[in-house]
Amino acid sequence: MPDASRPRDALSFQELIDYTGEETGRWEAWLRERDPAVLDVALGEGRWGTVRELVFHTFMVERRYADRLLGDPITPYEGVPHQTVDELFALHRAARERLQRYVSIATAEEWDEVLTFETLLYGPMHGSRRKVVAHALLHGVRHWAQIATALRQAGHEQWPHDLLAATSIA
Repeated sequence: MPDASRPRDALSFQELIDYTGEETGRWEAWLRERDPAVLDVALGEGRWGTVRELVFHTFMVERRYADRLLGDPITPYEGVPHQTVDELFALHRAARERLQRYVSIATAEEWDEVLTFETLLYGPMHGSRRKVVAHALLHGVRHWAQIATALRQAGHEQWPHDLLAATSIA
């Protein structure tokens, strides 16, 4: 049992969900205020070469990991609409609702269960359910940082993205 007199030494998944949700909400508002062409800002070479494609990838990864955690069929990338801000963030809301649902119903025993699954780029991967949830959340943080950098380099000012700037957690 945790000692209530000691400070907590970690953020909970719920706190990370709240922070990433707040940050993603700010991105959605920011993108809605801009010309839709901002989604076509180049990020470099590769599969996810524009803001639009990397946002889509970020949200799809969260959706696919939530699918795995819930034991549902994996959502295919193909055929998922993602041309507009509305389509992208509808995908985010659906993915986040599923991830949030899993986190709220997972039992203590489930967190350590190891899942084995096929990834799009790296083949088979293994990780505990705890690690999969952490990855889904941190994956988005990492890619939003890439997007923020590319957009700043293209002359698009933003807000402080740091966890310390979040109002959703203390």
